[in-house]
Formats: sequence, C-alpha cells, structure tokens
Amino acid sequence: MKSVNLVALLLVALVLPLFGQAAFQTGIHFQLGVPQGEFGDEVDNPGFGLDANFLYNFSQTPFLVGGSLGFLVYGSETRNEPFSLTIPDVTVDVTTSNNILLAHLLLRIQPQQGFLRPYMDGLVGINYLWTDTSIRSEDFEFDDDVATSTNYDDSAFSYGGGGGIMVNVWNRSITLDDTEEKKLSSVFIDFGVHYLKGGKAAYLKKGDVERTENGKVIYHPSESTTDLLNYRLGVSLAF
Repeated sequence: MKSVNLVALLLVALVLPLFGQAAFQTGIHFQLGVPQGEFGDEVDNPGFGLDANFLYNFSQTPFLVGGSLGFLVYGSETRNEPFSLTIPDVTVDVTTSNNILLAHLLLRIQPQQGFLRPYMDGLVGINYLWTDTSIRSEDFEFDDDVATSTNYDDSAFSYGGGGGIMVNVWNRSITLDDTEEKKLSSVFIDFGVHYLKGGKAAYLKKGDVERTENGKVIYHPSESTTDLLNYRLGVSLAF
C-alpha cells in the first residue's frame, strides 16, 4: 500500500499544477484487459473496467504529459448465505471480487490538428491487485454494502506503451465573446491499446479461496508476472 500511495501522490503533484495552464486533454474509457504471459496462464478470463487520463499539452508541440488511472475486475462470484448462525432466517448476498488498480504516469505524442489524431503512449507506474468480499442485502443491487473486507493484496511495478486514434466529432466555434477562461474546445471518440509489462505479484483468483466446514478461510494465492494487454474505447475532451 505504501507504494500505491506514493505513486498516487506523485500523479497528483505532477498533474494538478498543469490544469491552470494553457491547454489540457482528459478522457474516460471502458477497458478490456487481457492477461498475458504467466498472468494469462493463471487467469484465463479478461478483466473489465474503466480508465481515465489527464494530460497537459505543451503549446505548439505534439507532446502531452500527465497521468492515467484505471481499474479492472478480472473475476467475481456471488453466493447466498445466512446472515449469521443465530439468524439463519435472514440471508444476504456475499460477493468476492478480484480487482486490479492501474496507476501510471503517461507521456503521449500526438498531432494537435486534424479530424483523425493518431497517438503513441509511454507509461510507467504500478499494478495493485486485491481481492475483497462484501455483504449486501439480498436482491438489492444498489444498496450500500453491509460490510467489506480486503482478503488479499499486493502490488508490482508496471511499464509499457501503446497507441491509438482519436476521431474529432465536435468543435466549439470561436466567438468574440470568448474569454481567457478554459472552455471545452473539442470532443473525440478515442480508441487505443496499451501493453503493460507488470512485475511479479501474489494475488487470488477463482479457486484460490478455500472455505472449511468449521468456518475458517484458507487462501491459496497464485504468483506470477502481471502483464496486461488493454483495449480502451471512450471519449476524450480537449480544453
């Protein structure tokens, strides 16, 4: 967790001061993460989640710098259990989820003009993997969790690269009433792919949690490198 907090603080320190300057770009994407290499041997299903990035564009150059933050859920199971041994007539949904947080510094090279704007990315940061179990009222999907516990977690250094293309779908017309205040100038559909090399980490996946008859839980963590191939589709905004 210390390494996660350190990278998060570094991202904030680098990105926030840039928001008061000339121009920046931000986006949010749905992402599909496909485990690769040793990670793919251990986890045979993709993860689904969201990704957001915040980038500053150096004026009159194709260089952007900022940060990327996202998460993936690569496994989830829900079972119905009695609330307790003394209250067996009340049942709850117990959900165990396997998750990855992706936090990276991001350098992008991209033309700042044109209907189609291809780009290349370089990333460095961490993968934080954790499994949690939550209890919520039966059949109420949007209820607050009654209780949540983190069962297992670990983190690993991560770096990689990729690219994509942004398609311009809207531009703001410049008028004489415009001021120096930052305004939305363009909207893009954004499709990209990142390959992330992840260091070794220990994590839980389907079949790694053993629940015994006497109420004990035994964890059998897997360990491997944590390489991911991420496909991203979403919307980017330029200011």
